[in-house]
Amino acid sequence: MILAARQLQKSYGIDVILEKITFHLEEREKAAVVGVNGAGKTTLFRILTGEASPDGGELFLKKDVSVGYLAQNQKIESDRTIYEEMLSVFGKIMETESKLREMENEMGKYEGQELSDKMAEYAALQLFFEQNDGYGYQSRLRGVLKGLGFSEKDWNRPMNQLSGGQKTRVWLGRLLLSKPDLLLLDEPTNHLDIASIEWLEDFLRSYSGAVLIISHDRYFLDRIVTKVIEIENKKSSVFNGNYTFYSQQKEILRESQQKAYDLQQKEIKRQEDVIRTLRAYNREKFIKRAESREKALDKMERLDRPEALPDQMRLTLTPQIISGSDVLHAENLSKTYNGHKVFQNVFFDIKRGDKVAVIGPNGAGKSTLFKMLLKEVSSDSGLIRFGTNVHVGYYDQEQQKLDESKSIFDEIADTYPALTSGQIRNVLAAFVFTNDDVFKPISALSGGEKGRVSLAKIMLSKANLLMLDEPTNHLDMFSKEVLEDAINCYEGTVFYISHDRYFINRTAEKILELTRAGVVQYAGNYDYYLEKKAERERNEAEKLRENPQTAQPLKAAPQPASDTKNDWLRQKEQQAAERKLANKIARIESEIEETEAAIAKADADMAAASSDYTKAQEIFEQKTALEEKLETLYASWEELHEG
Repeated sequence: MILAARQLQKSYGIDVILEKITFHLEEREKAAVVGVNGAGKTTLFRILTGEASPDGGELFLKKDVSVGYLAQNQKIESDRTIYEEMLSVFGKIMETESKLREMENEMGKYEGQELSDKMAEYAALQLFFEQNDGYGYQSRLRGVLKGLGFSEKDWNRPMNQLSGGQKTRVWLGRLLLSKPDLLLLDEPTNHLDIASIEWLEDFLRSYSGAVLIISHDRYFLDRIVTKVIEIENKKSSVFNGNYTFYSQQKEILRESQQKAYDLQQKEIKRQEDVIRTLRAYNREKFIKRAESREKALDKMERLDRPEALPDQMRLTLTPQIISGSDVLHAENLSKTYNGHKVFQNVFFDIKRGDKVAVIGPNGAGKSTLFKMLLKEVSSDSGLIRFGTNVHVGYYDQEQQKLDESKSIFDEIADTYPALTSGQIRNVLAAFVFTNDDVFKPISALSGGEKGRVSLAKIMLSKANLLMLDEPTNHLDMFSKEVLEDAINCYEGTVFYISHDRYFINRTAEKILELTRAGVVQYAGNYDYYLEKKAERERNEAEKLRENPQTAQPLKAAPQPASDTKNDWLRQKEQQAAERKLANKIARIESEIEETEAAIAKADADMAAASSDYTKAQEIFEQKTALEEKLETLYASWEELHEG
C-alpha cells in the first residue's frame, strides 16, 4: 500500500468541504476521484500533497515515496525553452554522462593501481548511467514531447511565451519523465487533443507507479482506472472497477437504497396504523398486542433516508420550427493562414436530424471551419449553403458570446426580452443558478458556470440546427450526461466539435475527421470510427506484406470528399505511405537497440579489461565508433518522424 486516507475532514470557515474521506491506493494501482464540480476533489489533492492540512482524520504515505502533482493551471516562470525545461529533469544523468566522457578522455594518463581505481569508479558511474536510462533519455524526452502534441518547431519556444494550457502540458511531460512513485493528475486531458489523450492512456497504463486522477473524461477513465473514489455530499465511496462499472453500480446501489428505505417506511406506517387501531378498541388484550407491536417497532433498525443527489442542470432542447431536409452543404472549402494551409477540399452534407461530430488534432482548423460556416471567418474558396428554414444555435467554447460586464440574469433578460422575471429565474434554476446566484457577474463565473449559461441561451433559442464547439469542456460528468440525453432526444440537427470520446460515442451518428487534405466520413459513433480505421490499417499492412510495390502512394485528382468511396481510396493511399514509413522507423529502432546493447557490452568488457591498458584502449575505440553510429541512427530516426 502506497497511500491511505481515513476519515479525512476539511473546512474553510463554516463551509465543510470534506467530512468522511476514506480510501487506500496500492502500488501500481490506477484510480480516479470523481464528483460534481465543487465536491472537493482538488482540495483532497492539495491535502495529499501537503499544500493544505486536514482538520481531522489520518493520512498515511509510504516512507520515502516520491509524489508528482499536476494542478489544473500550472504556473511555470522560466526563461528556458520547452526542450530545456524538459531536459532539466535529467540533470543527474547529464552530469554523470559528462563525468564519464571526461574520465574516458583522461584514462590514458593512468597506470597500474591508479588505473584500476579509475576503472572501478568508471564502472560504478556507468552502472548508474545505464540503470537510469542514460542512453535513451533524450529519445524518451522527444517521445513525450511529440506524444503531448508539441511539434519539433515548438521545442525551442521560450516558456514565458506559452499559454497556460501549453505550460500545463510541459509540466505534465516533466512529471511523466521524472517517474514519481505516485502521480496525482488533476484534469490531465484538458489541453490535449484525441491523439495526445490516447498516447497518454497508453503511457499511464504501462506506468510503473501508482496514479490518482481527477478527470471528467469518462472514456479516458474507462481505459485506465481499476478503482473509482466518489466524493458526494462531503463523503467518499469506493467502487472497484472502471468508470462505466462505477456508473452502473452507483445507479443500482441508489435504487436499492431508495427501495429499501421506501419499503421500511411503508412497513413502519402500516404498523403504526395497526397500533392505533388496536388501542382504539380500548380493551386489555388489544392494548397488550399494541404494546407488543410498539416494542418490536422500537427495536427495528431504522434505515437512513438516502442522501439527495447534488443539484444537476435540467436541459430540454426543442426546435421552434422544422427545417428542410437539406440543412447544410459545404463544397471545396479551404483556408490558409500566413502561408500555412489549414485545410482544403472540404466537402460534406448534413441532413435534418443528423447528429454529426467533427474530430481532428489541435490545429486542424475545426473551430475555424465552424466560424467559416457562420461567416465569422472568410473562406479562401468553396461554397456554403444552408437549407430552408434553418435557424442556428451556436455554442462557442471560448464563451465569447457572453457579455462579461453583465450579470447572469441580465444576460438572459437582454437576449430574450419577452421573458418575465419569474420565467428567467425558472430557466436559471434548471441550470443550477438559484437565489442571489442569478446576479453574479459573468466575469466572476468558472468555465463550467459559463458553459451552463450558454446552454441556457441555446435552450431558449429554439434553434433547429445546433452548432456546438467543445460543449462538454468544463462540465462535470453528471452535466455531460444531461446534455447527452438532451441531444439524443432533440428532434433537430446537431453538428458539433468534441474531443470527448464518451460523449461522441453516446450522441454521434456520423463522424467527420478533418485533415489538411479534407474530411473523411464515418457513418457511426466513435467506436465505429476506431473499428473502421483499424480495419483499413490492417488491410494496408496485409497489402504491404504481400506486395510492397503496390503500397507506393499515387497522386489522385481532387474529388469531392463527400463521396465515401473517394474518401476511402484517398485514405488507403495515405495509410500505405504511413505503413511504409512505420516499417523504416521500426528497422532503425531495431538497429538502435542492437547498437545500445553493443555499447553496454563494450562498457562491461572495458571494465573487465581494466588491468590490460592496450585491450581497454581497443575496446574504448570500438565503443566510440558505436556511439557515433548511435548518434547517426537517432538523427535518421528524428528525420523520419519529421517527414
